[in-house]
Amino acid sequence: MAHSSARRRRIPVGRIVLVGAFLCFVLVPLYWVFVTSIKPSDDYLAVPPVWFPKAPTLVHYTAALFAYRGLQGLTNSLLVSLSATLLSTLFGTLMAYSLARFNTGGRHLSFWVLSQRFLPPVAVILPIFLIYRGVGLHDTRLGLIIAYTVFTLPVSVWMMFAYFRQMPRSMEDAALVDGCTRWQAFWQVAVPLAGPGIVAAAVFAFIACWTEFFFALVLTSRNAFTLPTVFRAFLGFQGAQYGEASALAIVSLVPSIALGVLAQKHLVRGLTLGAVRG
Repeated sequence: MAHSSARRRRIPVGRIVLVGAFLCFVLVPLYWVFVTSIKPSDDYLAVPPVWFPKAPTLVHYTAALFAYRGLQGLTNSLLVSLSATLLSTLFGTLMAYSLARFNTGGRHLSFWVLSQRFLPPVAVILPIFLIYRGVGLHDTRLGLIIAYTVFTLPVSVWMMFAYFRQMPRSMEDAALVDGCTRWQAFWQVAVPLAGPGIVAAAVFAFIACWTEFFFALVLTSRNAFTLPTVFRAFLGFQGAQYGEASALAIVSLVPSIALGVLAQKHLVRGLTLGAVRG
């Protein structure tokens, strides 16, 4: 009895230590990036380190957004990521429902869809680049939206496929008996039930598009470049621009954090109910 009581007392301490270590691992680098973004340039490499500047400044944010065209990269990233997420979620939901309910293409098609993510981007980027140059999609937002949609579609299909496969058919069958068409049963019954899974798939697709670098580096140059590619400008012959890079890193975190907070409820339900189970 005494041993059981002692074990119960030790478990919370262990959890607190683990949670504290995890928070330090995540929050300390974020804090340092934020502090660097508001430090004067002389404080970057000061010894001992400056944990908070005496005279915080926002000059790095202004330079990153306007002098280094970070604002244009931010706008392009938002438009491309949101558009690709919408298309990937829409097509992924329709295709996953077809695979789960009608076994379209048998087992081979579903595995082929997932296998598209096995290909490393470097294996397909050259033919995509040549095709884009030939049809005029290079350095355009439309070209990047198409590439990102194809890039995220397999994951969206498989997340939704697992979700639809676990949903019982009985409610859709009841809707069909009540006079609904197959489309109405899908749109009015299956889609609302799969809402958490759809939100989880959309969040994953947005994060994948928002942080993607390789396709944006090769398929864009002066007009459709995205936020991750702007960071190249901070590493030059005159040294690294730590303040501007940190300021843009903080700005780039805002959409992802806002999306995570807004979708937190549905995201947790989507993950726990099987959205990421294969």
